[in-house]
Amino acid sequence: MSQEYRHILRIMGSDVQGTLKTVYALTAIKGINMSLSSAILKKAGVNPDVRVGFLTESELNKIEEIIKDPARFGLPSWLFNRRKNLETGKNDHLISADLVLRTKTDIDDEKAIRSWRGYRHAYGLKVRGQRTKTTGRAGKSLGVKKKTLQQKKS
Repeated sequence: MSQEYRHILRIMGSDVQGTLKTVYALTAIKGINMSLSSAILKKAGVNPDVRVGFLTESELNKIEEIIKDPARFGLPSWLFNRRKNLETGKNDHLISADLVLRTKTDIDDEKAIRSWRGYRHAYGLKVRGQRTKTTGRAGKSLGVKKKTLQQKKS
């Protein structure tokens, strides 16, 4: 631990606080959850309890390399967020802006082919089978205006 402490680090285009433990710090990157973070650190040989501000440049480079292509380092495909990609048929893992862009294009594709999910997305309705009778009414007029009721009674 001879290296000086860094308060903020830049990992894969995301700012990460140096005070966090490495296992939690990697979850600050969009597209990485706790289980994937643990697997990445195990493959990189980094202690998950060390504060990320104390990591060396070589350890950070190893972590970034594994994040860029986790399949090459033998991580199981069930940890990935893009399994059996429609275009390529391969198991991929997307992070940050790539993940956001791919999600938007998937939704746009569903809207274009007029699937049920695409229809629900297009009309701003619940997509995953939730109730709609009593919930999800934000932005719409609700109930009855009490002033009009009082005027009718008198």
